Amino acid sequence: MIKDKFFYKQFFSMMAILALQNVITLSVNLADNMMLGAYSETSLAGVAAVNQIQFVYQQLLMAAGEGIVILGTQYFGQGREKPVKVIASIAMHGALIIAFGLFCAASLFPDGLVRLFTSDEAVIAEGVRYLRLIRFTYPFFAVTQLILALFRSSGTVGIALYLSGWSLLVNCLINYTLIYGHFGAPRMGVAGAAVGTLTARITELLILLIVIRKMKTRLSVTFRDYLQSDPVLRMDYIRVTTPVLVISGLWGLNNAVQNAILGHMSSRAIAANSVASTQFLLVKSLAVGMSSATGFFIGKTIGEGDQKKLKQISVTMQLLFVCIGLAAGLILFLIRIPLLSIYRLEPETKEMANQFLIILSVVMVTMSYQMPVNNGIIRGGGDSAFVMRMDIISIWCIVIPVSFLMAFVVKADPVIVICCLNADQVFKCVPAFLKCNYGNWAKKLTRQIE
Repeated sequence: MIKDKFFYKQFFSMMAILALQNVITLSVNLADNMMLGAYSETSLAGVAAVNQIQFVYQQLLMAAGEGIVILGTQYFGQGREKPVKVIASIAMHGALIIAFGLFCAASLFPDGLVRLFTSDEAVIAEGVRYLRLIRFTYPFFAVTQLILALFRSSGTVGIALYLSGWSLLVNCLINYTLIYGHFGAPRMGVAGAAVGTLTARITELLILLIVIRKMKTRLSVTFRDYLQSDPVLRMDYIRVTTPVLVISGLWGLNNAVQNAILGHMSSRAIAANSVASTQFLLVKSLAVGMSSATGFFIGKTIGEGDQKKLKQISVTMQLLFVCIGLAAGLILFLIRIPLLSIYRLEPETKEMANQFLIILSVVMVTMSYQMPVNNGIIRGGGDSAFVMRMDIISIWCIVIPVSFLMAFVVKADPVIVICCLNADQVFKCVPAFLKCNYGNWAKKLTRQIE
């Protein structure tokens, strides 16, 4: 166990900032859900379907950013900044290609994309209205997230929190004005929600660029920095990021498949799952914050070459994950009723959402251990291939086939299907524990290149 009080202060400070930043980022979508839930259940379901596309996209951008963090923290542990800027440039190029590809798909096949997640024609029509505007957020969001990943690799996380707060404020104000037609504005429904999100994404990037221009830090970057490349560092980045990209892409696709399974069961199931999963994701932010903060400390310590401290961090973190997970599960269980009362849903839909949340409260406990162990310690230590293999086997060889069978062959209740869809969050704890405590996951990834 680590006894250094300064370490705990650093860890909990970074974890809190990253968790809160993730909460605020998710709250942008939550604002759309809550305001549209009070406006129309059909509109809510339409936006929920489109948000599955957004979720897959966010997972891909997170993977691109994680590649910067995994490599960058080790270089920073050695006191070397130049390679990090080159790696960030390489990552930005890939992220913009992804953004452009998704923008083209949403422009050419909006109906087809929404139809992947629901067969209800009214829901599809609302989803397409939302998608036609929300697609313009993709390039702005990509640039913002990759710049923030660069700063996170050096332990600078406060700016992301401020940007997320601004984004939430702008989105809520515009949503309130345009969804319902307040202050003399037109009543735009889902289109108004899309305008709010688009405005928030554009302004947060502009603010970030202004802040960067005025900052005087080791990581002050310019447009010219993002024109750099290096064949050796590019191969390093691709090698490290590819498993993370596969994991994130498959996880985003897994989430989309889960909603497609529920959505094709009933429109009530997709609306209930949208409400429940949004609340679950908010509390899950604690695990996300733990994962990101842990990854930073693990990578930095590997870069410093302190093996004894690395072992102490690993043991200490695992104990913290268990305690925080128990608290997170209890929080989700206690807040479910007050939050559900905000939504204007049919009684049957609200009760289904309540049942989903009770299940997810239990899932939260085990997920709060396995996620930061896998993504923070093991992947942060450089062994992203292990996490990729485990996710492929657990999700695509077990969870999805069993859930599909239960939903469409057995015709099980949606509550049973939800249990099947989240089962991996429980049994992945075992391989995570064994690998972390008895396996080799700490890998030095840096090179002597300047």
